[in-house]
Amino acid sequence: MDDVTESPKRALLVIDVQNEYFTGKLPVTYPAGSLANVLRAMDAARARGVPVVAIQHASPQADAAVFRKGSKEWELHAELASRPHDVLIHKSLPGSFTGTNLEAWLRERGVGTVVIAGYMTQMCCDTTARQAVHLGFEVEFLSDGTGTLAVKNAAGMVSDEELHRAILVTQQMRFSRVMKTDEWIEQL
Repeated sequence: MDDVTESPKRALLVIDVQNEYFTGKLPVTYPAGSLANVLRAMDAARARGVPVVAIQHASPQADAAVFRKGSKEWELHAELASRPHDVLIHKSLPGSFTGTNLEAWLRERGVGTVVIAGYMTQMCCDTTARQAVHLGFEVEFLSDGTGTLAVKNAAGMVSDEELHRAILVTQQMRFSRVMKTDEWIEQL
């Protein structure tokens, strides 16, 4: 037996790449090119035998304003839907592990590292990354393969770039190895 340590098996989690973020009420604006990077990551994962998990969000309310199950906006983006994936996970909360079989699916395949791509950086991507760490997975977070939009609410306002950067900095502090898509593909 040689002393080479193999890195844990990866799975690419493609979170909520749905029409709501392109033609719906929550258009992702930052960073430019995030969808192209998600798709490149999917293609690279497929070429190198890394399982691809597509995750689709649905609002639990039948009359929801966004992510209403069965609506055009709820559907996966056509570019993602046309690419092969190993499993489709349906969720109704920000964390991809909550109320789904994602953890069991990953463990059955010996996955030790999850790779985060998709939308939105500060909501479902961040929550899923934190959940993964709490469950004992290593996490890689694609800085240019995730994205968000500017947010304004009763608590204040934050630009898309500031929000994205703040989450990436926080992820790198404790939860994830943050990297660009090209860097991730090179290390596969």
